[in-house]
Amino acid sequence: MIHGIQSRDSALRIVGEAEEDSSLLPTESDHFAPSLAGKRAGMVVFSTYPWDPRPRRAVEALLQEGMSVDLICAVGKGLPRRERKGTLSITRLPIVHHRGGILSYAYQYSSFILLSALLFASRTLRRRYDLIYVHNMPDILVLSALCPKLFGAKVILDQHDPMPELMMTILDRPESSFSVWMIRKLEKLSFTCSDSIITVNEACRKIFAARSCRAEKISVVMNSPDGKIFPYRPARSYTPRAKNQSFVIMYHGSLVERNGLELAVDALALIHQKIPTAELRIFGVDAPYLRRVMEKVNRLGLQKQVRYLGPRNPEDMVREIESCDVGVIPNQRNTFTDINTPTRIFEYLALGKPVVAPNTPGIRDYFAPGSLYFFDAGSAEQLAAQIVEVYADPVRASAITERGQVVYREHEWVIERQRLVDLVRDLLNNNGSRRDGARA
Repeated sequence: MIHGIQSRDSALRIVGEAEEDSSLLPTESDHFAPSLAGKRAGMVVFSTYPWDPRPRRAVEALLQEGMSVDLICAVGKGLPRRERKGTLSITRLPIVHHRGGILSYAYQYSSFILLSALLFASRTLRRRYDLIYVHNMPDILVLSALCPKLFGAKVILDQHDPMPELMMTILDRPESSFSVWMIRKLEKLSFTCSDSIITVNEACRKIFAARSCRAEKISVVMNSPDGKIFPYRPARSYTPRAKNQSFVIMYHGSLVERNGLELAVDALALIHQKIPTAELRIFGVDAPYLRRVMEKVNRLGLQKQVRYLGPRNPEDMVREIESCDVGVIPNQRNTFTDINTPTRIFEYLALGKPVVAPNTPGIRDYFAPGSLYFFDAGSAEQLAAQIVEVYADPVRASAITERGQVVYREHEWVIERQRLVDLVRDLLNNNGSRRDGARA
């Protein structure tokens, strides 16, 4: 497998074969419901299905409401290029998504957009779509929906992340740079090409409304974990930890610098004498940043206290969270993490575990003091102090977790899912998005 398109013939063959497959009649699913029965949706995401949880939840919600879904996504290791499951048809394009510089991202994005546009166009000529659902990144992936839109399809753009802020963080570009200015222009163009915008939290909604489109066009559907995979568990349902047992600090997620794994290692070094049984367990896909962190682990002599355990699928992650004592969100302070509301917070809370999280606007929009253990983003000393607080007073930790769970219950996926379904139904019924601009 090489980065980018494997070959021109391979790409065209995928387009042709997928077109034939999309002509099959959808079958009724076990969860068929009348809300969107008989409607046809196309969905596109430049990541691997089913490993990316937000697109996975959106697909399942539409299928359960009676829609048939044609999904276009990136190829994944060990996954078939074409797959059909009931009324879901999956086409995985032969393009590998990997991190790089601006030119690398431009090549990957333009190739994926072109192939997705060809697929949607060819399928539209055979049978029209009612809806095209586009997940960023990139924002301009929405251009792949132009042909279906010309034939009457409504277009939803789901903004997982604001690209200008993310690019400023990843590529260390100032807000005044030409590249950030261009990305903002492309964001505004993408919003113009869409009928409705969905985003993940209030902080992002406010940013988009201020610079790219009117507020009433934007709705929030939060990144809540699926309750069927992360079932609610009361914080006080766990057996108290014995004194000689490991005190497990857990990190799971993307192993990139902005997410601050190195900060968790620094905090572990600070608390090692106060909590001799402390152990940091790390879960996520291997990356160059992880290797730098593990080199630091060796320099600090923490090889026995830090364990990298690789990636886990969501179902297996449940067992790992249940085995930990505290989940940490050790974000560094930057433009992107300031507005982020990590899904991992809800995953820990769903399973009744205390969370140490940065005191940033994207989190404080939802969580008041006393519902999480807060620290100033980027401060290893404060992160360490809060971990010690969890260890020293498990009764208080349970009480704080319960208050956090109240917030989680207000945003469980069953609630966020209904917001998504209502938005889609209203849009297809020509009612547009809701006028409050904040909720679907």
